[in-house]
Amino acid sequence: MKIKFIVAIFLSIWLALIVRVFFLAVESHNYYQKLSHNNTIKVEQIAPVRGEIVDRNNKPIAINKLGFKIQLAPHLRSKKNIKTFNEELETLIKLLPDLDKEKLIKRYKKKDSYYNHNYIDIVDFISYKDIMPIYSILNLRKNIKIIPAPKRYYPYGKTGAHIIGYVSRANKKDIKNDKLLELIGYTGKTGVEKYYNTYLQGKAGTREIKVNANNQEIEELSYKSALEDTKLTLNVDIELQKYISGFFKNKAGAVVVMDVNGAILSAGSYPEYDLNTFVSGISYKEWNKLANNLDKPFTNKLVHGLYPPGSTIKTGLGLIYITTEISPYWSVNCNAVMPLGKRVFRCWKKHGHGKTGIRKAIRESCDDYFYKGSLKVGIKKMSDGLKRYGLGKKTGIDLPNEFIGTVPSREWKMKKYNQPWYRGETVNTSIGQGDFLTTPIQIAQLTALMATGKLPTPHLAKMVGDKAYTPVFQDVLTKKELKKLPLIQKAMYDVCNNPKGTATHYLNTKVKIAGKTGTAQVVGILQDIKDRELEHEMEYYTRSHAWFTTYGPYKNPQYIVLVMVEHGGHGGAAAGKIVSGIYNKLLELGYIKK
Repeated sequence: MKIKFIVAIFLSIWLALIVRVFFLAVESHNYYQKLSHNNTIKVEQIAPVRGEIVDRNNKPIAINKLGFKIQLAPHLRSKKNIKTFNEELETLIKLLPDLDKEKLIKRYKKKDSYYNHNYIDIVDFISYKDIMPIYSILNLRKNIKIIPAPKRYYPYGKTGAHIIGYVSRANKKDIKNDKLLELIGYTGKTGVEKYYNTYLQGKAGTREIKVNANNQEIEELSYKSALEDTKLTLNVDIELQKYISGFFKNKAGAVVVMDVNGAILSAGSYPEYDLNTFVSGISYKEWNKLANNLDKPFTNKLVHGLYPPGSTIKTGLGLIYITTEISPYWSVNCNAVMPLGKRVFRCWKKHGHGKTGIRKAIRESCDDYFYKGSLKVGIKKMSDGLKRYGLGKKTGIDLPNEFIGTVPSREWKMKKYNQPWYRGETVNTSIGQGDFLTTPIQIAQLTALMATGKLPTPHLAKMVGDKAYTPVFQDVLTKKELKKLPLIQKAMYDVCNNPKGTATHYLNTKVKIAGKTGTAQVVGILQDIKDRELEHEMEYYTRSHAWFTTYGPYKNPQYIVLVMVEHGGHGGAAAGKIVSGIYNKLLELGYIKK
């Protein structure tokens, strides 16, 4: 019995061994064959070349400079190879004296490890001109690789900086969100470079090669090109953009030139900065200089600049007034002051405007009309109407991280501050002051609504590849508002053409236009001050922001032109010359037909 038991155990062990051998030799054949394949077949990704950006006339505004990067073989810092490592570095420094040896070593150490078998980038970009005389010498060295590596370049430097944006080295967060950036190394950081980054960067190609145990290439098995035909065409006219930038030397502010369908021909945030300084990395000195500039050149004021809109919103509020609680024939007697509780609300005109209706109130920007009108209409209808007109929300422009601003209301204040609303705040809101904040692009969009009755979505892109952008509109006006809109349009015409219009005497344009000026206070005026200090006598950074938003030609609206000059004082005085120059340029370039 014992012998049978021992034989049974012996046979069982042999049977198990035979089954295991069979499994390893036959059943696991495919697994080990695949593992073997992976050890001998290597798949390399091919970085795509970033798509170029051109203006509406096909002028390049973001392109790629032809150049190369230099790579060094891994594992050269071991005792066995350290001599070779130093020799290769000395060769590079001798041929390219501008290279910093310590930086090359630091970059190499960062990527070199026992587990890395790929060549390591130590020089990101050498121009075609600089590499050609030494290419053959470097190419003969087996530890050095020279790889094509284009570099982003902006031919117009600082012109249009905030709408074009720039690319810069991808950080860990960028790479975590998009693994392709580990291969490419650069990504869009601002402007349309960031908004359309996924499209512009394209898709990686692949190259399948056979390698030996030393990771040396034996044969190329397959090749799939990278997807990189990713051209982006903007509505922007870069020459118009350059012309407008000339008005903002030593000035800060924003400009929007947009057709009534929302296509942006020019949009500037000032001051600007040279985009090319960010591609390879900006110095601490230059960074600090820009960061500490009180005019905030890093801020894209078009979508991130939040300003009190001042009297520019009187067009929209005027339409709300005459279509809700107030008759178009209603008027006030403006005597320059309106007492309310313990406060006195003053009109900007020292002796008042006298009898004032809606058309005169907009033409001469009478504060008193809007003060008293706001108390009849109420903050709810004011706030709801302005939000319907596009304020306090994103316009939808194709720029990253657009701000929404603030349209004050009871609900907003309770949610933000847990405090009740006061009638004085309604009065402040009626002239675009208090907590009221907008961006320049929102006021441009509102002006388009006043010009045509439709709310367009502003857009910079004209063509994404071969696909044209389709304009998007919102019908936000009621039938009653559409019926009364011509009265607001006539008032806006008066602003720019009537002898008493707030902009008339500052304009010199060959195009008949309509618009609205605005002077938005930066600092409050104390109640006991009766004689206001003149804007030009005030400290620069306490002066009011100057707004002037327009459309033209008046009878056939085609374009919106908005100018906002920070600390410019009176809207018409500070912006009238700029607005006139832009319309005359649009005429000269053939955008407006007489």
